[in-house]
Amino acid sequence: MKKAYKVEIKPTEQQEQKIKQTIGVCRYVYNLYLSKNKEVYEKEKKFMSGYDFSKWLNNVHTKQTDQWIKDVSSKAVKQSAMNAEKAFKNFFKGLTKFPRFKKKKNQDVKAYFPKNNKTDWTIERHRVKIPTIGWMKLKEHGYIPTHAIVKSGTVSHKAGRYYVSVLCEVDAQNNQININDGIGVDLGIKDFAVCSHHKVFENINKTLQVKKLEKKLKREQRSLSRKYEHFKKKGGVSAAKKRANIDKNLLRLQKIHARLTNIREEYVRTVVNSLVKAKPKYITIEDLNVKRMMKNRHLSDSVRKQKFFRFKQWLTSKCNEHGIELRAVDRFYPSSKTCSCCGSKKVDLSLSDRMFKCDDCDMELDRDFNASLNLKYAAEYTVITKR
Repeated sequence: MKKAYKVEIKPTEQQEQKIKQTIGVCRYVYNLYLSKNKEVYEKEKKFMSGYDFSKWLNNVHTKQTDQWIKDVSSKAVKQSAMNAEKAFKNFFKGLTKFPRFKKKKNQDVKAYFPKNNKTDWTIERHRVKIPTIGWMKLKEHGYIPTHAIVKSGTVSHKAGRYYVSVLCEVDAQNNQININDGIGVDLGIKDFAVCSHHKVFENINKTLQVKKLEKKLKREQRSLSRKYEHFKKKGGVSAAKKRANIDKNLLRLQKIHARLTNIREEYVRTVVNSLVKAKPKYITIEDLNVKRMMKNRHLSDSVRKQKFFRFKQWLTSKCNEHGIELRAVDRFYPSSKTCSCCGSKKVDLSLSDRMFKCDDCDMELDRDFNASLNLKYAAEYTVITKR
């Protein structure tokens, strides 16, 4: 089966310059494809494919202008055009919004490096050989298995750090399930997850570490805003020095954002690993409408920080890997309003009621734990991954 590994790398100054150059060209080609497609559609009312754009870029554009595009890997340039084509196709299918131009400060461009010969993407314990760049030191030794067959890889830059992500072909694991019981997982905002086997995962955004970083983030954002306002005024310090101070402040902001993202995503992985290590027969979750939940202006920020979509992604991947059946109940299933003992429904249950008290059998139980039990014993569900 195929599995991706992402790890931080330590490039030299020359390698760092080469990576920045490749990423910059890929970003330029991506934006050029979007603008060219808009121009072609306005004149001819048709869509320009990534293959046709690559031919135009190599045979016409680079011969007249922008010859520096040929200084980087041609396959990395072609892959950026294919990524832009995929963005257009997703828009035409109604899956995403209209493609937007990529900005340098957002750092959302990855340089693609295919495997050209047998020695490319050779993995050793402490280093990896990237095509056209050479050997690169890894910060985490032994994370990428040396026996895995690497198909392709990408290099990215974020908040002053460089990362390599490789797609490997590894042997499938045949893990035996030890117990025959399932687990119901109720996701929430007060607590991240409440499980039916009496395990509660707290909300990490309420910890002191995250709150300090968020407070620091607000200060840096105010500072950057003041610098932008001052930059618009003339006189005093030179514009170049003002721009340099803005760039320094922007880098500090990017580092804080990256730190917060890493803390939250690592916590989600910890929760998923804990559920999988319990070796249940199945795991049942709710099919949450996260996009609709984000429209609530009182809860949107809390929902965003919980990363429910990433949780579902990693849980699906781990259940596939370990042979665990993953179930999802309908998003309108009343798991919180149904009594897990007698099955009666309490319609007038409000969000502020943290304890569930049944009117028929007088059972009193924690609201979220009651929901997890209902998810565990749910009769109607959709199977996402099979055993």
